[in-house]
Amino acid sequence: MAKAVLTISSKNYGAWALRGWLMARLAGLDFTEKVISPDDPAMKAEMLLLSSSVLVPALKHNGIEVWDSMAIGEYLNEIKPKAGLMPADPKARAHCRSICGEMHSGFASMRGALPMNIKARFPNFKIWSRAQADIDRVLAIWKDCFGKYGGPFLFGKQPCIADAMYAPVVTRFLTYDVALDKACAAYCKRVMELPAMQEWVSAAQKEPDEIDELDAEF
Repeated sequence: MAKAVLTISSKNYGAWALRGWLMARLAGLDFTEKVISPDDPAMKAEMLLLSSSVLVPALKHNGIEVWDSMAIGEYLNEIKPKAGLMPADPKARAHCRSICGEMHSGFASMRGALPMNIKARFPNFKIWSRAQADIDRVLAIWKDCFGKYGGPFLFGKQPCIADAMYAPVVTRFLTYDVALDKACAAYCKRVMELPAMQEWVSAAQKEPDEIDELDAEF
């Protein structure tokens, strides 16, 4: 049986790539990476939020091709049910899908003002009001989950698809020095300490700086 192939973009800038890649790691899927250069016009447009559709990550597995991070997460949950990518309880699973969907389709102001850039650090970064409203909503989602499911991750004791969906936001909060309360700061620390996240960040740190537009302070 051929090993699965996951197509991704830059590890420093590719928020959607990180989501799909982290889901695959959390699922325990054996896969190889196919990396598309950030110099590719389609990838640059996507990471600059100029693309009309998201084409990476894309997963090829057993003759099946799945693209879009949410679709990949749902597929991985089907083929690796014991990995616990989705909560077992139907009510919690519906909640998980809802906050993943909100991340998938929303928070445009935060995305535009705080693009993912793992290698960069901007102390005392000025956050505009619309982006702050998005940040406040993310933090409210997290705290609601901690209250309902007890932590330390969004839906309990182990990371799941929701944590993968919000992982790029965690990196943004660190890059742009976003003020966090104790519980949310601790959650960010836990996400960044995941072995898979450490692997991703290590690779991101080694990437050349290829997209000058994303190194600018907005």
